[in-house]
Amino acid sequence: MVKKPSARKRSGKASAKKASAKDSGKAAAADTPRHIIDTAFVLVLERGWRGLSLAEIAEAAKLPLSQVYPLFPSKQAILDGFTDRVDAEMMAEGAEDLDSPARDRLFDMLMRRFDALQPYKEALGIILQDQLRDPLAACCGLGRLARSMATTLEAAGFSTTGCRGVLRLKGLSAIYLSAIRVWLRDDSEDMAKTMAHLDKQLARVDNLVGRLKSYRPRRAAA
Repeated sequence: MVKKPSARKRSGKASAKKASAKDSGKAAAADTPRHIIDTAFVLVLERGWRGLSLAEIAEAAKLPLSQVYPLFPSKQAILDGFTDRVDAEMMAEGAEDLDSPARDRLFDMLMRRFDALQPYKEALGIILQDQLRDPLAACCGLGRLARSMATTLEAAGFSTTGCRGVLRLKGLSAIYLSAIRVWLRDDSEDMAKTMAHLDKQLARVDNLVGRLKSYRPRRAAA
């Protein structure tokens, strides 16, 4: 005669199933923003960015707009979410060794960003072109860029507070924007052109900082 499992065992199995379903639900909820962002980038390749609507993105993602809107109430919010993801991937390898030269630390952190952006290069090129035609979108993008550059600086071991922090932030933003233009045209497998340009720009800043540190104003004759 086959013994039936006790009520306690059955209850334990039921609890385990409920816990497993709950965990799966949490994982699915966490994947939803990533799915929406990835869907939007696929659509960009087909339809461009400027004329793309949230409703079209929701339809392609097979999600109701009522589920997409609370997560991303605008297309700019989708770009912000994507940039947050890039920031997280950049920092996933940990902070740079503070004993290494400042130039090397910044170079490594910026190349981590380009590594994270690489799979989305074609779509990003289209988005950037469309944003240049929309001043408001461009201004929003610059604001988000500043936050990402602040994250990059802090991860590389540089403070972003005070006057020096502001100067660092503006300088790194200019270097990054110039590197993006090179990266979008870089057809090498290892991003050699991007690395060469980035290294050159950082070297110029390094030389300028060295000159400023060594500069001593002459005293007026008595």
